Amino acid sequence: MATRDVGVIIAAGGSGSRTGSSELKQFRWIAGKPMLLHSLQRLQQRDDVAIVVCVLPREYVADPPPWIFQCDTDRLLLSVGGKERQDSVLNGLEDVPAECSIVLVHDAARPFFTDSTVDAALAAARDAKCAVPVLPITDTVKSLDADRRITGTVDRRNLYRVQTPQAFPRAMLVSAHLAARKDNFVGTDDAELCERSGFECVGVPGSERALKVTTEEDFALAEALSILRE
Repeated sequence: MATRDVGVIIAAGGSGSRTGSSELKQFRWIAGKPMLLHSLQRLQQRDDVAIVVCVLPREYVADPPPWIFQCDTDRLLLSVGGKERQDSVLNGLEDVPAECSIVLVHDAARPFFTDSTVDAALAAARDAKCAVPVLPITDTVKSLDADRRITGTVDRRNLYRVQTPQAFPRAMLVSAHLAARKDNFVGTDDAELCERSGFECVGVPGSERALKVTTEEDFALAEALSILRE
């Protein structure tokens, strides 16, 4: 039995408005179950996970959908989402038990991450680094001006797409978030907060399976990706 020292925060507090549906995208069914439940159950299968904190919109914390309890409820906490994703993660971080020295932050909109990605991210976090799953950019990248005129071709050799789950030493993540709050800085992900605080951040192999479901077309693509083996 592995030491249960990992606290997980699943950011599921967004409105999902870009799908064009009134239903929260993290609650919509995909590949046989609600999208959020995929991540929740998958992460609770790990022996090193002590707790999973699901950060939900405020109105759902007191009255969550009943399917969310189809998991190990002894290792489940519900937390209230904030104005920004960053606020939601910090709310969840405050609910992670003190004995969790490693924190994994994941977006509910990526239901099909792989165990190998989690393993690599946690290994780096145990080595005192912020770990970010990445994939190389294979398309040609152009820069455009405000009138959509092409102004140049960007060198993509050192450019990568970023995914979740991202892993951190707990003390690092707390420090980075508190510094960002003090400076009124809002980043695009938790790794950016660690970067600006001067912590070492590294990339680990991501997966094409870990698609971020944002648009209606993404639901169909994610459904197809769900049948692929890791």
